[in-house]
Order: sequence, then C-alpha cells, then structure tokens
Amino acid sequence: MEALQFFIACVTAAGFGIAIAAFGCGLGQGMGLKAAVEGIARNPESSGKVTVTMLIGLAMIESLCIYALVVSLILIYAHPQAAAIAGLLG
Repeated sequence: MEALQFFIACVTAAGFGIAIAAFGCGLGQGMGLKAAVEGIARNPESSGKVTVTMLIGLAMIESLCIYALVVSLILIYAHPQAAAIAGLLG
C-alpha cells in the first residue's frame, strides 16, 4: 500500500510540476510575442531580424516546458517501486 501512496504522490507532483511549467512558459511566450509585435509595429524594416530572434527565444522557452514534461514523466514512470505498483494495478 505504501507503494501506491508513493505513486499517487509522484503523479500529483508531476501534475503540479507540468502545470506550473506550462503556465510560466505560456506567460513567457506571450510576453515575448507581444514585445516582438510591438517592435515590428514601431520599426517595420527590422521585421526579419525581430522575427528570427523571437522564434529562437520562443523555442528556448518551449524547451523549458519540455524539460519539465520529461522530469514529470521520470517521476511517474522511473522510480524504484514501479514493479510493485504494476502488481497492485493489475
């Protein structure tokens, strides 16, 4: 039974972790996109450079959310009591 409680705690932590990461990355990407659009509106000639910089920044922000997803999946699936939990769940 302790293995199942540990699994429930891991799933809860993973859920909160990915929720916080997605929230933060969404805010960051929105702010970056807003600043890029404002920059292009003020100086349309620099739209190419701003767009490339924005895309690189958005990719880096997105990679942080992907890292959080990977850590969450590791929390769920790669812990020492996985065999005991699989036995309990069937």
